[in-house]
Amino acid sequence: MLVNISKLVDLPLFSGLTAKQISIFVTAIGCITKKFDKGAYIMRAFESNDYIWVMLSGKSQIVVEDQFGNETSGHLLEKGYVMGATSAIVKGEYNFSSIEAVTEIEVLIIPYAKLIQMGPSLGQIHGIVMKNLLEAFSMKLILMMEKLELVSQKSLRRRIMIYLSQQSRHQKTDVLQVPGRVQMAKVLSCNRSALTREIGLM
Repeated sequence: MLVNISKLVDLPLFSGLTAKQISIFVTAIGCITKKFDKGAYIMRAFESNDYIWVMLSGKSQIVVEDQFGNETSGHLLEKGYVMGATSAIVKGEYNFSSIEAVTEIEVLIIPYAKLIQMGPSLGQIHGIVMKNLLEAFSMKLILMMEKLELVSQKSLRRRIMIYLSQQSRHQKTDVLQVPGRVQMAKVLSCNRSALTREIGLM
């Protein structure tokens, strides 16, 4: 699908670029957009990936899978989030997570090899995008540390309280939007009945 530049101008990945510069970048790299239905997988664990994916609309989630098929859900991903960069750079054997669409979503697809190849000809535009990409990596590390803080708690009540605290920080409000109990149970690495019981006690 052809790229609508107006959807990209406020993305963190293109912070510092004008609409014209973004258009030059998208054309040179050969970016496209694609829509996915709710429940569809954008990427699969343990499969090769050659692209950097950027959320344009909707919500998706990281699903970490082991080789026995056990799943653990991570943070909800919204507009602007960069996905797939690690597996595109270091290739498939290091891809331990899938990305699942929680709602209908649209993503920008950036071919990683072309991104590297076109660097010299794009000059400053390329430098700005790569700086923003490094910032996105740093944000991903922060989310990983939050997940580690969450799952390392022995008490489910403590996990719930920390999760709500994290969401308050991200959403910058005391009135939070949280997922349904099935999704929340995956995020907290517990079963739904245990979560329902603990919320009732609280």
